[in-house]
Amino acid sequence: MLISTAFDSGNIEVLSADRPDNIRLNIRKDHQSDFYQWFHFKLLSTAEIEHTLIIENASGSAYPKGWEGYQTFASYDRDTWFRVPTSFDGSKVTIQFTPEQESVFFAYFIPYSWERHLDLVQWAQQSSWVEQKVLGTTLDGREMNLLVIGEPAEHKRSIWITARQHPGETMAEWFVEGMLEALLNEDEPVSRQLLEQCVFYVVPNMNPDGSVRGHLRTNAAGVNLNREWKTPTIEKSPEVFHVLNMMDEVGVDMYLDIHGDENIPYNFIAGAEGIPSYDDRHAQLEASFRAAYLQATAEFQTTYGYDKDEPGKANLTVASNAVAERFRCLAFTVEMPFKDNDDLPEPYQQWSDVRSQQFGRDTLRAILAVAPRLR
Repeated sequence: MLISTAFDSGNIEVLSADRPDNIRLNIRKDHQSDFYQWFHFKLLSTAEIEHTLIIENASGSAYPKGWEGYQTFASYDRDTWFRVPTSFDGSKVTIQFTPEQESVFFAYFIPYSWERHLDLVQWAQQSSWVEQKVLGTTLDGREMNLLVIGEPAEHKRSIWITARQHPGETMAEWFVEGMLEALLNEDEPVSRQLLEQCVFYVVPNMNPDGSVRGHLRTNAAGVNLNREWKTPTIEKSPEVFHVLNMMDEVGVDMYLDIHGDENIPYNFIAGAEGIPSYDDRHAQLEASFRAAYLQATAEFQTTYGYDKDEPGKANLTVASNAVAERFRCLAFTVEMPFKDNDDLPEPYQQWSDVRSQQFGRDTLRAILAVAPRLR
């Protein structure tokens, strides 16, 4: 029996693997951080025998309630993923699975590799609408890719999309992939209308180092990038530093920061109600976008989500709050589930890469609905 994590985003520690029915594991913490929940590993063993894999340190993870009702992803070919029986007793997570083949991969959510990321930005670059920029490098020396989509002009709105500030939230980059496929489709009327009015600035992966290292929430320095937007530094958070510099250069009329939520089994957005400059115009724009999102896709809802900040009490280190205040613009955090959308449950894959991609495509319709009113 072999358990391996020697690949992009691999994360697990083997405590014991002497018997298929008693494999004991721990999830490795993010580097220089106490955050952990993301796992991704390969099991090579005997087919057609039931295996019991126990994650011993599940209760100490970043979001222990996230394990309630959660089902692990598995794949034989690393392309098609499916859920496997998983339980949580309040202390340990237990995965029970009888593999049909000798090797199988397991992951907290469907991985989005750095190689796929590089393929995505090179594919997008083939469009005449796209310019690829490198804003700078990360602490591990990886590039910070920005896709500029559309021809900048004075009358056009600047729409910013960032994803995977928290690297374990891989659904965010699947969302961006789906959104880009629709936005760069010359036969898609919504995209043509959008690019007549807007220029899109898309950062598909805000945290390349954490992604490759198999982190849940932090970069190579153990820093949560979504708490760095007030005063980012080259030393700790170059990813935010470079993106914010570019935002200052071109401006922001609308900003969506794409995430995944471990606990809440719904798609939802968090606005900027608590920022100091929040006013009636901002409130009306937020209401318009929520209404447009509800019209754009049945996957979205407004009943469940985070509590709203009290007036003037927003955390301005958080990206959507910081950008909304800095640029007096419409800004949201978009959250997708790790489990399923309980409004539209799907037992085989639950929330997945495919549904994340479609959610990204559908989001363009909501953006189009509010674009004329962003200035």
